[in-house]
Amino acid sequence: MALTLVTVPVTAFQQNCSILMCNETRKAAIVDPGGDISRILAKLDDMGATAEKVLLTHAHIDHAGGTAELMKGHHLPVEGPHMGDKFWIDALPQQSTMFGFPQVETFTPNRWLEHGDTVSVGNVTLEVLHCPGHTPGHVVFYHPEQQLALVGDVLFHGSIGRTDFPKGNHAELIDSIRNRLFPLGDDVTFVPGHGPNSTFGVERETNPFVSDHRG
Repeated sequence: MALTLVTVPVTAFQQNCSILMCNETRKAAIVDPGGDISRILAKLDDMGATAEKVLLTHAHIDHAGGTAELMKGHHLPVEGPHMGDKFWIDALPQQSTMFGFPQVETFTPNRWLEHGDTVSVGNVTLEVLHCPGHTPGHVVFYHPEQQLALVGDVLFHGSIGRTDFPKGNHAELIDSIRNRLFPLGDDVTFVPGHGPNSTFGVERETNPFVSDHRG
């Protein structure tokens, strides 16, 4: 396999921060560093990996709260999310107060992502899918060769992302799942922002919100 994936649950929200390492170069991307940066860096050391960038699916505090520390303190460039989440990045200090997180700073990504873009981790290329609904700027990272997707808070095992936050949209979320994620194939394994991994096939069969059998 070209990529090694390790998940590090972080913050009181137990958000799945993912470390994606290119096995050829041992360079890694930190995906959604919500907090507990020391734990993430310790796992990188355990893997023998060198972080080269941060990738963000969206800008809620439990996914993006540690980004400024990695960007400014460790000089890592940041790619993502889509520009639609800029207002969430600007509100990170307020989010940290609201949800009882350590105070964090705002930041400006080095690169905003669009649907159809690609991002690299070492010698590995991931596809970017814009999947709004949970937030307007939410993106998903997909590696076709390993049939692996990092979906943030779009889809969970047996559930879907909340849409009751500012600029959330339930209809958009369902469209993102059924028309952008499920067509990638039933055998694709996905890492959600919280909870256990699943496959698109399992969710198409059993997820009460988006299954093929829903009423």
